[in-house]
Amino acid sequence: MSQPGAAVPPTEVPPRPRRRARTVVLAVLGIVALALATFGAVEWATWPDVAALARTQPESTAFIDAYRAGRRAAGEDDRVAWRWIGWDDISIHVKRAVVCGEDLEFFFHQGFSKAEMEVAFRQALAGERFRGASTITQQLAKNLWLSPSRNPWRKVKEALLTRSLERHLTKQRILHIYLNVVEFGPGVYGVAAAAERYFGKPAADLTEHEAAMLAASLPRPSTWHPGRSSSGYARYVTEIEGRMARAAFL
Repeated sequence: MSQPGAAVPPTEVPPRPRRRARTVVLAVLGIVALALATFGAVEWATWPDVAALARTQPESTAFIDAYRAGRRAAGEDDRVAWRWIGWDDISIHVKRAVVCGEDLEFFFHQGFSKAEMEVAFRQALAGERFRGASTITQQLAKNLWLSPSRNPWRKVKEALLTRSLERHLTKQRILHIYLNVVEFGPGVYGVAAAAERYFGKPAADLTEHEAAMLAASLPRPSTWHPGRSSSGYARYVTEIEGRMARAAFL
């Protein structure tokens, strides 16, 4: 018992601010976890059926859809030139030219080119113009399902889809789909439409030079394609023809 007049020790107060801060942190973590779980569920539900491409052809692509949406937004006609054709209906010259121009290691890698990535990295360090290191398989994944943006998640999805394409499809099937969907000029998709638009002939009848002209348009299809006057484009056509002459293994 305390003596009269003695000071009464104060009752110890619990550290409420610390508890409140912990509660807020846990709530934030819970919201983040829920958001990530929701995002993952949506991605899982909408993830492409890559294996189906082994036996079916795509009805459209992300790039075609984006082009058409842009045309509609501008109040313009959204029709595109695009027609699917069989593997045997594509000139061997086109197949060789595109591989020589876009991905010379295509038949030897598993979706990613170490050599191309090293070259791109060295050029970036040297301050030279950025060079893409995408293989044909990576380009196909991007064209079919993604966008031209370079945000980190888009690149992750591209890598995952690239691995899936290589796992489920043969190299011939990957190249076949690519040649049928890639852009060869504004509103011109696939080698069949390109052969008809620029040369007035079936894709099976394209010559080596015509094939090189189409392959050279792939890095910049909006400005590099047959019929356009560009010294850079003309030099690249010549470069691809030189690669074709040296690539006897193809």
